[in-house]
Amino acid sequence: MANQVMVMDHPLIQHKLTFLRDKRTGSKEFRELVSEIAMLMCYEATRDLPLEETQVETPVGLAHTKVIAGRKLAFVPILRAGLGMVDGVLRMVPAAKVGHIGLYRDHQTLQPVEYYSKLPSDIQERDVIVLDPMLATGGSAVDAISIIKRSGPKSIKFMCIIAAPEGVEAFTKAHPDVPVYCADVDSHLNEHGYIVPGLGDAGDRIFGTL
Repeated sequence: MANQVMVMDHPLIQHKLTFLRDKRTGSKEFRELVSEIAMLMCYEATRDLPLEETQVETPVGLAHTKVIAGRKLAFVPILRAGLGMVDGVLRMVPAAKVGHIGLYRDHQTLQPVEYYSKLPSDIQERDVIVLDPMLATGGSAVDAISIIKRSGPKSIKFMCIIAAPEGVEAFTKAHPDVPVYCADVDSHLNEHGYIVPGLGDAGDRIFGTL
C-alpha cells in the first residue's frame, strides 16, 4: 500500500462500516451512517492541523490553551455521492467553505465526464479535503484533484470510505503528493467497475434511486 494511503481502523468507523455494507440497510440509515463515518474520518484527517497558543478567562481563572493556527478548510464533494459526506464533516468544522465538482462515469468507457465545478473564491488560502464515498477506478477522483490543483489551494487531501486497489494505484500514480484517507481497501473491481465486496452504488443508496 502506498505510503500516503491511511486506512482508518478506529473501532467506531469499522463498526459503522459493517452496517453501511449490509444490503438490508435502507436509504435513511445509509445516509446517517455515511454522515457519521465522514465525521469520524474528518476527526482523523485533520489531526495534523497546526495549533497556536492562546489564553481565555474561565469562570475561575486564566487558562493557557490552543486554537487552530489560522488554517482555513474547504470541503469539496464530488457530485453526487460526495454530498452524503458533507453534513458529517461540517459538524466537525462548521466554519469550512464547501465547493462542488460534478463528474459522472461513462458506463461504456468507465471514464469520468465533468459537468460542473464551483470552488470557493478564496481557494488559494484554504486546505482542501475532497470527499467521495468510493475510490473505484480512480478516474473521478484523479480528475477532481486535477481540477482543484489548477486553482492553487494550499494543500489537498482525499477522503473516501471504501477504496479498490486499482483506484488506489491510479490515484497515487497521478497524484503522489495527495494523501488518501479511507476506512477500508477492498479486494478488487468487477467487470462493471464496482468495488467488490464494496457496498453497491453509494449514490443510489444515499438518495434511494436504486
